[in-house]
Amino acid sequence: MSSNIQVQRICKHCGTEFTARTTVTNYCSDKCSKAAYKARKRAEKVQKSTTETKQIKTQLIEELKAKEFLTVTDVSKLIGCSRQNIYKLIHTGKLKATNILEKKTIVRRCDLDKLFKEVPEIETIPEQQKQVLSEWKEAGAFEITDCYTINEVLEKYSISETALHNLIKRESIPKIKKGWYAYVPKPIIDKLLI
Repeated sequence: MSSNIQVQRICKHCGTEFTARTTVTNYCSDKCSKAAYKARKRAEKVQKSTTETKQIKTQLIEELKAKEFLTVTDVSKLIGCSRQNIYKLIHTGKLKATNILEKKTIVRRCDLDKLFKEVPEIETIPEQQKQVLSEWKEAGAFEITDCYTINEVLEKYSISETALHNLIKRESIPKIKKGWYAYVPKPIIDKLLI
């Protein structure tokens, strides 16, 4: 059944304008129709593959959650950090582990759960630093613009990094951590190093 109507349409594949004989025609030619079909099938395959990969990953994590004894690699996958970080937790005593063989370290699941149930220790600020902080806040100098970065202090006063860190610790100079940088107040640093 042929149609006498002529409708101007835009091809959904190549984007060119064409004259169609029906109102539902989407493509300008058979070539564009086949190319769009292939693109749809390719997208379906990619979506199916991604879904399968996600299922496999979640299945592995679920299997790890069900295990009573975990290796260091299993713990790193479960937590989402490197094996070195797990070894650091073990060496600092925050995570209990047992060496079964020379190169086989096992962590009990309950010990891993205890690690996350414990309340982290809050560092207490020494009285001298509290006083400096309160004076500093009262003076209204608690702004990043009124601070040096550690590198700026090192360059300006030609002091070694170790000496600067020792000075900050000894004098209880407050530091502001923002992103990658640590800031120290200009008035206090200038008073101590001039």
